[in-house]
Amino acid sequence: MLNNKSIAFLGAGNMAEAMISGIVTAKKVSPKQVIVSNNSNKTRLHEIKAKYNVRTLSKEELDFHEIDVLVLAMKPKDIDLVIDFIQNKVQPHTVILSVLAGISTSHMEEGLPNGQQVIRVMPNTSSMMRESATAIAPGKHVEMGEILTAKELLECVGEVYVIEEEQMDIFTGIAGSGPAYFYYLMEHIEKAGIEGGLAPELARKIGSQTILGAAKMMLERTETPTELRENVTSPNGTTAAGLDALDKYGGGKAITQAVKGAEKRSKEISEQMQKVLV
Repeated sequence: MLNNKSIAFLGAGNMAEAMISGIVTAKKVSPKQVIVSNNSNKTRLHEIKAKYNVRTLSKEELDFHEIDVLVLAMKPKDIDLVIDFIQNKVQPHTVILSVLAGISTSHMEEGLPNGQQVIRVMPNTSSMMRESATAIAPGKHVEMGEILTAKELLECVGEVYVIEEEQMDIFTGIAGSGPAYFYYLMEHIEKAGIEGGLAPELARKIGSQTILGAAKMMLERTETPTELRENVTSPNGTTAAGLDALDKYGGGKAITQAVKGAEKRSKEISEQMQKVLV
């Protein structure tokens, strides 16, 4: 589905690069089908071209007639400037993918030609390892074929989930911010390992492999997380003692509140962005 698509990026930051790297590495499209542009940083464009052999152009040089998928990957505060720039250039066949946090599809649709297809997407930082959990939320004009195209494109950087736009905040709380929760957990596992006599690098590898193995168990087996936990917990055993400590010090509540706190902040940021853009 992607083999004849032209994909253009407006913005060349870290998330754009992660997506470009995934697309090129997955060999879903030729590097020559990928066009990268930004506002003024020519040095950054040279870096991207040298690393991935994609085409780089200034935004004024873009031929919008040839663009099938336009990825908006600049700073969210610049959305109205970009809409002003593309609104008389973007073509009806082009689907717009926005990775801009806090910017609704309806806001973009209001400034674009009537019927323009807009999809809001949210990868996470694991895109760099092609292991992202990515959400896509289609706007009101998007056709099923374009949802499938967006899904195939984003599968180059990990797993993709089609959700409703109002679910983006809870998705942010789980997947958008989630990697940091596990890094935080690993900080403390590593610290405990060091205090127990392990070398820092060894403690890190042991903890990381343990998390990886547990994640694979949840992804590849049919048992629920509760069932998997119960299966490895013997009465009065070491695992039970560890879980008792988690309960005693509020581990479960802390995890739940972390997700809810990130969800709440995501909603606040969206509301603030809408006020700024009005």
